[in-house]
Amino acid sequence: MRARRLRAGLRGWGGVGAMAVVCALAVLFALLLPLARSQVAGEGTPAGGQGAVRGSQAVAGEECTEPEKQTLAPSGADGPTIEAIKSREGERRKLVVGVDQNSYRWGYRDPNSGGEARLEGFDIDLVHRIAEDVLGDPDAVQFKAIPTDQRIPAIRSGRVDMVVRTMTINCSRLQDVAFSAPYFRTGQQLLAHKSSPITGYDDTLAGKKICTATGSTAFSTLEQDQRQGRLSASADLGTTVPNQLDCLVRLQLGEVDAVVTDGALAASQAAQDPTVELKGDAFTTEYYGVAMRKDADDLVRRVNQILEDYRAHTAGGWQASYDRWLSATLGGRAEAAKSAPPPPEYERDS
Repeated sequence: MRARRLRAGLRGWGGVGAMAVVCALAVLFALLLPLARSQVAGEGTPAGGQGAVRGSQAVAGEECTEPEKQTLAPSGADGPTIEAIKSREGERRKLVVGVDQNSYRWGYRDPNSGGEARLEGFDIDLVHRIAEDVLGDPDAVQFKAIPTDQRIPAIRSGRVDMVVRTMTINCSRLQDVAFSAPYFRTGQQLLAHKSSPITGYDDTLAGKKICTATGSTAFSTLEQDQRQGRLSASADLGTTVPNQLDCLVRLQLGEVDAVVTDGALAASQAAQDPTVELKGDAFTTEYYGVAMRKDADDLVRRVNQILEDYRAHTAGGWQASYDRWLSATLGGRAEAAKSAPPPPEYERDS
């Protein structure tokens, strides 16, 4: 019964909207294919390997190689964005935040928590800390659950003040939104059934169906790697879904052979389903950040100030949240050190 409901939910996402996305991608691919071929033909196969950060892109006409550093220096001062949030009246005086409600231990509703099954998880802890600093009340938050592929549209349209949803900072996204300094380090990783012959991000993916979330860094990385010969040309990347958790469902239903997502999320999904496991090591290095509007400079600076304090505050900060939510799936203090973000660098001027 549950499988039928899940399958029906997937069909709902895979209707007209999915067809529109497929058609748009097909047209875009047709337009860009000659350029992509010419670029690949003019390049050797780039050096890759475990833990490599993939590629570089242009941002505002400049080469972008370390997107996690493209943020503003911290400040506790209010500005127009924060003043607008504070001026909301009555029940509307809340920080509006786009989050996930399906990622176990990151942003999810625990059915065993009783009552209204409040949103909980590592990302949710950070949201409460930001709300406490900006509005003086950790619960002054309006959560909006948004799919993976709607994170940037939600910010740009003004539906949310920010997104705190395991969102990787990358060069492409910096063209549309502003990011805080990193608050978590991870990397892309494979998830497959324990009995699968897939051993990692290698030749065992030849001829296999791989699921990724639409608009995710996993999808763009796989596309790039396939064009440049790092991923088998016979690997099928045709299965994309609005929400990353839908990939786990596709894997459980036998519709795909593997899932590629952030290792931190994959570990949580493996904890939910004992029949699957991570295969091989992470093959990229990526950083999660809080995403905001490009013109919300004061809010970006304020969040960076909050993150400075959050990382340093061991009793109720980053480490305490990791211990509570992630240690069971990612490991203890030694693994936490690997997941902790590097000392922030603030290279964006304005």
